[in-house]
Amino acid sequence: MTTPVVELRDVTKEFHGNFAIRNVTFALHPGEIHSLLGENGAGKSTLTKMIAGVHAPTSGTVVYLGKEVHFASPQEALEAGVAMVFQETSLVPSLTVAQNLELGNEKPLNRLRGLYISAQQFLQSLSFDVDPTALVSTLGAAKKQMVEIARAVRHNARVIIFDEPTATLTPEEKYHFFELVNRLKAKGVSIIFISHALEEALQVSDRITILRDGELVVTDEVSAFDRDSIVRHMVGRTLSHAIHGEGTPRRARKAGTRVLSAQNLSMGSMVRNTSFSVFAGQVTGVFGLIGSGRTETFKIIAGVLKRDFFHGGEVRLNGKPVRYRVPRPAVRDGIIYVTEDRKLEGFFETKSIAQNIYSGLIGADLNKHAVVRYSEMAELAKTWTEKLNVKAIDTDSKVIELSGGNQQKVVLAKALVQKPKLIILDEPTRGVDVGAIAEIHAVINDLAESGLPVVMISSYLPEILSLSDRILVSRLGRVVEEFSIEEASEEKIMYAAVH
Repeated sequence: MTTPVVELRDVTKEFHGNFAIRNVTFALHPGEIHSLLGENGAGKSTLTKMIAGVHAPTSGTVVYLGKEVHFASPQEALEAGVAMVFQETSLVPSLTVAQNLELGNEKPLNRLRGLYISAQQFLQSLSFDVDPTALVSTLGAAKKQMVEIARAVRHNARVIIFDEPTATLTPEEKYHFFELVNRLKAKGVSIIFISHALEEALQVSDRITILRDGELVVTDEVSAFDRDSIVRHMVGRTLSHAIHGEGTPRRARKAGTRVLSAQNLSMGSMVRNTSFSVFAGQVTGVFGLIGSGRTETFKIIAGVLKRDFFHGGEVRLNGKPVRYRVPRPAVRDGIIYVTEDRKLEGFFETKSIAQNIYSGLIGADLNKHAVVRYSEMAELAKTWTEKLNVKAIDTDSKVIELSGGNQQKVVLAKALVQKPKLIILDEPTRGVDVGAIAEIHAVINDLAESGLPVVMISSYLPEILSLSDRILVSRLGRVVEEFSIEEASEEKIMYAAVH
């Protein structure tokens, strides 16, 4: 066995007296792809952030290239050859893509033209279709992730930590990413891969380590695992049926009244003459690749984006024509949109769980009093954290301190307190662990069973097939195909999305 590039020896990390990691030993070998798996809150990100210089261990030792190290910052770790692609991007929004790629390696004098040409060539070599002259603030989540990955590779690091790198990528982009990972491995780069997509971990890994509640459960060769065994190690039980409905033939719920209809909806080149309907008591699944216009279409419905003033089409809510220029009147009419980017648009990260949930009530003008009533806020937070099983020390905890799955539950709670008459969920389980996925799926099913019309936008086909009653497929700004759940299959949906 080769000497590990990185080794953690009995490391423990505490935050405010609570253990995030407890007595974990971990080793990464040269040229190895080592997947780190576990539920949200299991300690995966905390463990890797100790390697990358973000956190210092409370106790234990971090060894790099045979020597004990104490990285004071991510920059110091990067200079030593350890790069991390964070789950939440760490790019500078006001700089261009090329400038972000160059951060940390700046020369005394830089010519922008040369910088852009060099960045263009580098991005093309990675098969990433990103404009190097674009401001990062104008990019979508998938493009930002590509830039994060490219920046780590550009630094020629010996160790690269990927934290949920594929969560926003299309199937084609994932293919190019895994090709890149294998090229890095062939060059001797050691990779830690954190992902909730268990199939990806099984496909790409040499070894797998599983954490649960901050403690090491198992480390073994990838051949020792399959999907169900990983889930059992992660949560102590199998969840395949709860997540995917395996072995149960799906029958669509009966459609209720037509709640929403759109005819020839258009917005520039992103949404073009698209038409569809949404019915009460059903989950309408929406699938499409990045750039298909699926998110933009429903942001128009929710008033987040404005459709074309002339020839923008018609939207009817319960038979009445509506045109929303901002979200507020849409919220008052009961249309609630839950964003795909929870950190940027979904919650106030420095506010508490209680304050975030209560902000939903205020946004919908449903608070009973003209001023904030803290007793009402506390009662509301207690009700919804128990209902959605939000794991936190208390409701005064800041949302930024929660795991991704619990953050998503808070975002859902903030939406549901607004008493929606139509709820639009954009990537509701992105970056969420298997246990939280099952809980969120149960909430979605309960909403539809209660008679609510639910729109679920997702790029994960098993999720679309396991929850949807009707499936709309979007391509090039239009809904091009509709399937009932009885006739749908992964092959038919993907064919419609790309042809």
